[in-house]
Amino acid sequence: MFREMRRIKQQTSEEECISILENGKRGVLAVLGDEDYPYTVPMDYVYEDGHIYFHCAMSDHKLDAIRKHDKASFCVLSEGVKEENDWWYHFTSVVAFGRISEIADEVEKDKKLRLLGAKYFPTAEHLEKEMASAASRALVLDLQIEHMTGKRVKEN
Repeated sequence: MFREMRRIKQQTSEEECISILENGKRGVLAVLGDEDYPYTVPMDYVYEDGHIYFHCAMSDHKLDAIRKHDKASFCVLSEGVKEENDWWYHFTSVVAFGRISEIADEVEKDKKLRLLGAKYFPTAEHLEKEMASAASRALVLDLQIEHMTGKRVKEN
């Protein structure tokens, strides 16, 4: 169902893809938006056991798109490394494909919000304050990865 990478020599291992997903801070979520135009949006996320979790508002463009069509992709780039005395970077990109859905169960939603918060908030106190003030107004989305590729790139 998914295409093989054309530049197979640049393909990374699944372990390296997972490492990039675990350590990345932001990526770009792509869904099928209004009038079937692609809609991409930068997102904070957390990876866990073959799933990528996001939080969002109770209504927005991406949520409308997901409710209409559950297939999505998510792309993350490593920070990259600039070679000394050169202008280009080496980086790795990961693209995950899968089906995305809302987490309906409140206990599971709470767990995933806390997992997201633990990644981004500086302290447990900050996390608890945010949970108390905003968790009831948030949805959690679950992208279950069906296929994932990683590619090493050397700009030049």
